[in-house]
Amino acid sequence: MLAPDIKRNKALSDWVEEVARHTKPDRIHWCDGSETENAALIKQMLADGTMEALNAQTNPGCYIHRSNPSDVARTEHLTFICSDSQIDAGPTNNWMSPQEARQRVWPLFNSAMRGRTMYVVPYIMGPASSPNSKVGVEITDSPYVVVSLRIMTRMGNVALNQLGMSSDFCKGLHSLGDLNPERRFICHFPNTREIWSVGSGYGGNALLSKKCFALRIASVQARD
Repeated sequence: MLAPDIKRNKALSDWVEEVARHTKPDRIHWCDGSETENAALIKQMLADGTMEALNAQTNPGCYIHRSNPSDVARTEHLTFICSDSQIDAGPTNNWMSPQEARQRVWPLFNSAMRGRTMYVVPYIMGPASSPNSKVGVEITDSPYVVVSLRIMTRMGNVALNQLGMSSDFCKGLHSLGDLNPERRFICHFPNTREIWSVGSGYGGNALLSKKCFALRIASVQARD
């Protein structure tokens, strides 16, 4: 069940609609973080072979999820800080201007979710109701991302309730795309608190709450 009146949050609903128009998913699912939802996604991945159950006697309730053979590592050379000024990217990061990112990377999301479900995944980094906790929303076409964010964060209605009508949330957009390394990018926009990831389903490339938000975007939030 959705948190009460969440679609009244114009900033969130407008962004979800914008992404849906561009990525063209077959369906949209707003994640509530419930056990029923989690069990259904695990069942779905077991059925399609993207996840396997481990030994029920030695590892009860545990699973293995394998990424594509071409998608098995961090891609630092394809990870960019898209700050307005290059100096703000820092001395050890790759830089791409926001304008170039919108020209090179945004088109890769065009129709990228066709034939798939678009999951809207709200989450909290930190304890619920803490004034220091930050809310993020990741849009993804990977059920693996959804179940992983439920483990890593406080995910679902608890995050929507904390967000309320505020526009203060980190926007994360992720699509598996076609998993082609030639069309794989991870972009961080510190000025607008956005993250884009396309072409990868691996670990921190897809779980945008991890290094992308908790390290890179949050560092800018703390500085500001």
